Amino acid sequence: MLSLPSSNRVYSGAAVELTRAELEIFGDAVLGGRIGDVATTTIGGARYITFDAAGGLSEQDAALLGNLSSAYAIFEFVGDLLRPVPLTRLDRFDDDLLTIQKYPGKTNEQFTKLLLNLTLLASDGAGDLLTRRFRVLDPLCGRGTTLNQAMMYGFDAAGLDRDSKDFEAYQTFLSTWLKRKRIKHRVLESGPIRRERKVVGRRLRVELAASKEAHKAGDVQSVDMVNADTTRIGEFFRPETMDVVVADAPYGVQHGSRTAENGLARDPLALLNAAAPGWARVLRPGGALGISWNTNVARREAAAECLAAAGLTVLDTGPWRTLSHRVDQSIVRDVLVAHKPH
Repeated sequence: MLSLPSSNRVYSGAAVELTRAELEIFGDAVLGGRIGDVATTTIGGARYITFDAAGGLSEQDAALLGNLSSAYAIFEFVGDLLRPVPLTRLDRFDDDLLTIQKYPGKTNEQFTKLLLNLTLLASDGAGDLLTRRFRVLDPLCGRGTTLNQAMMYGFDAAGLDRDSKDFEAYQTFLSTWLKRKRIKHRVLESGPIRRERKVVGRRLRVELAASKEAHKAGDVQSVDMVNADTTRIGEFFRPETMDVVVADAPYGVQHGSRTAENGLARDPLALLNAAAPGWARVLRPGGALGISWNTNVARREAAAECLAAAGLTVLDTGPWRTLSHRVDQSIVRDVLVAHKPH
């Protein structure tokens, strides 16, 4: 497999090892454990990720692996030659949905896809990745990178963020993008949320279809973003309604973690302790939660304890423990994925 080039030099350096882990997890979750001997090899001056697939790759296998976060192209060895394997991706929209937004602190879109993939693969619905409309929630959604990736896959996307500027920026972006791309859509709700005559947040709900044919067939997706504190998630989303919850926690450098009790802090554990129980409640049994955070300000073991205390089972063996990587001089990012038992 040839990895997709990344505009982020540091992430590009880590992408090969991250993709090796992701490939192993794909193999275990949806390919019957048939992926083996994952390694890196230089062929013709380019770095490839090589692997064995017992029995070869079927059309469905290739369709699954085509969604690897850094997959640019996959080839099979035919003697000393490489023959391309046709890939069918889930992508429903042009990639500018993911790349057009540029702002300080934006999470690399390849990493966002990696985090979403891993969380989906940890859920009971992993085997239906190509056919099911998952409901994805990012409870720290910022300006919507995860929401956009969920949209790209054809899923329903929901998000929560307390920053009013981020909410407004995403609302403007999505509205402009949908109109510019002439995508059939309908705004179901846009404005303040009132409870007992008080404004408790703001909400944007949009229904859209990938094509005119999809719209006529009733094949529509939803985007639902709320401007409110993540610890109040239960006020806006019902229990056991999400298939996966995905969050890139503030790194405690430029962006701190904020809770109602403690205000702004550099420690994301305070946020996890306050918010993870609510995140777990909105997950369906068999669903999964994936988080990333800066290990320089919170130990992996401590983050895992927060998720376990919320009633989740942390996946902490094999490739799940090989996802740590450097983002910049002050940030070493790691990933934890946990499953919600029945």
